[in-house]
Amino acid sequence: MQKRPLPLSILASVFIIVWLIAAAFPFLWTVWGSFKVEADFFSRLSWWNAITGPATQQQTGASFTGAGYYGAWVTNNFWRSVINTVLVTVFVTIISLTFGTLGGYALARSGQRYSFWILIIALIFRAMPHITLVSGYLLPFFQLNIWGYLPTAIIVLVAINQPFTLWMLHSFFLSIPKDLDESAMVDGCTRFEAFRRVVIPVMWPGVITTGLFSFLLGYNDFAVTAMLLSQDNQTMIPKIQSFMSSIYQSGNVMYAVAAVVSATVPLFILVLFFQRQIVSGLTAGAVKG
Repeated sequence: MQKRPLPLSILASVFIIVWLIAAAFPFLWTVWGSFKVEADFFSRLSWWNAITGPATQQQTGASFTGAGYYGAWVTNNFWRSVINTVLVTVFVTIISLTFGTLGGYALARSGQRYSFWILIIALIFRAMPHITLVSGYLLPFFQLNIWGYLPTAIIVLVAINQPFTLWMLHSFFLSIPKDLDESAMVDGCTRFEAFRRVVIPVMWPGVITTGLFSFLLGYNDFAVTAMLLSQDNQTMIPKIQSFMSSIYQSGNVMYAVAAVVSATVPLFILVLFFQRQIVSGLTAGAVKG
């Protein structure tokens, strides 16, 4: 194997280091600033105040403070938004994967032409902006008196996410030879038993990859949850926006900063934990077997 030229290796290493610093700096800066007071983190005199924290030292007697986290989590009940987010994302992921695996498998194994048109219609529906879809739900939801509740937002998010899961899982099922489940059926399994016992274990990385993207849809959604949930049932992203919409109230900006950090850290942990499954899942769906 031919060795890479030294200048090219140095250039690649420098590029990677610069890219990592540029990518990580905004988050690390936000984490650091979440332990300061607003006068330091948003200082107009010098950005260095966000490092040294003179106003934080003066107001709290220490260089760091958890006032932003206390104000967000305790004073403004951010913990309720966290619970609501967990409920929404878990149910959206489970429901989307359940229908997506069944529908994707059926479409992948179907020899009928209508399966192609179902996927095309699903793709068109997925390409539409979420805000245009949500606006059509508002009037019937108000009339049925189901606006503002978590199940309502979950149903709409599943409807928006289902075309994506169908396409993703359909491509994964296509990468698995039909001979595999047909051999299981020859051995006495029914179609569903072959699907559950033979096919699903083989494409498990694809299920995890699709599930993670479904989870992120519910976790990061703003348009659907902001329009369909009442203030008492807000998820994290609309709650953070509510902090930002009242920046003239003392401390609300730092509540938003602390809430942003609280909402972002779990995503880093989740991606780090499932990184191998994500890579193997995307690779498995990239080539048809």
